[in-house]
Amino acid sequence: MTSPFAAHRADLTALAAEDRRRALASRAGADFASNDYLALAGSYALAEAMTAGLRLGLPAGSGGSRLLRGNHDEHEALEAHAARHYGSAAALFFPTGFAANAALFATLPQRGDLVVHDELIHASAHDGMKLGRADHAAARHNDAQAFDDRIARWRAEGGTGTPWIAVESLYSMDGDRAPLADLAAVAARHDAVLIVDEAHATGVYGPAGQGLAHDIAPSENLITLHTCGKALGCEGALLCAPAIVRDFIVNRGRPFIFSTAPSPLMAWLVRQALEIVANEPERAARLHALVRYAELRLAKLGIPASGTQIIPVVIGDNARTMRIAAALQADGFDVRGIRPPTVPHGTARLRIAITLNVGEREIDAMTERLSAAMAAA
Repeated sequence: MTSPFAAHRADLTALAAEDRRRALASRAGADFASNDYLALAGSYALAEAMTAGLRLGLPAGSGGSRLLRGNHDEHEALEAHAARHYGSAAALFFPTGFAANAALFATLPQRGDLVVHDELIHASAHDGMKLGRADHAAARHNDAQAFDDRIARWRAEGGTGTPWIAVESLYSMDGDRAPLADLAAVAARHDAVLIVDEAHATGVYGPAGQGLAHDIAPSENLITLHTCGKALGCEGALLCAPAIVRDFIVNRGRPFIFSTAPSPLMAWLVRQALEIVANEPERAARLHALVRYAELRLAKLGIPASGTQIIPVVIGDNARTMRIAAALQADGFDVRGIRPPTVPHGTARLRIAITLNVGEREIDAMTERLSAAMAAA
């Protein structure tokens, strides 16, 4: 009998031949891999907040979707707090950033609209666009003029709907920032909606950790997404937008309507994390200082600075990338290799994330081992 999984096995074999087969690995060693930028995930501050939530009797599970019995006062309290914090008219809490992006792109752009997205936009946005009704097209990375030209061409070809511009404020594999002011100008010129995924900027940049889009907010044509599982140390995501957007997703967003609501206890914890970040700006200040230190050390190896806490070391070859990563991990430094399709072909890399889970001593030691591993690989 032919195995029903023969095609799957062949696909995995092909991935292995290209040094692209993935496997889960337990966390070990000094943290140069996580998105826990402010070291909040395992902090005493969040542990205390969790304990306080349990003492209040907040349930771990919601028991249903938000439109049934799953809606809890803590969801509403978090959303009201987040709207004030991020300067939006309304907010909506999702269990993950992936779910929020999928719901947004599957629901909001309508038939006859055009979504122009950065060519390096996250996979969750791509999946949402595949589920949606609007046409979509890629624009050259971080090139505001490319977005402008693509929308102008669409209009010239008879496009009459709403254009949507989709970008990340800080890209997770390159560590570079989007030209948000220029993109906001493009959006205003074309009556477009600008969607900014702040996943890797939330908590780290802007006043009180409001993100990189704070300079262009508030705006009726701006939607921002703030994930809670990175610098905030929790889980979930907050979609911040005009009130009509929240109302429309509650009524038409299938990923929202038909999903069990996030944990009320987690909603409470996210609210406390927002308060911690806002009231302790020294956390972000320490991180920025540590990033500058790491950039100086890595510059001695010819590794260019990204200007953010995400520092890519582009190797190119998949196998060599993984050999270097394995050597670092064997010596106690959790640095992960990133291969296609997460990054473009020929740009396999080490993704070095600087977090407050390490200090200057760990950065010094990791840099020395990286130099030796790159020479030997």
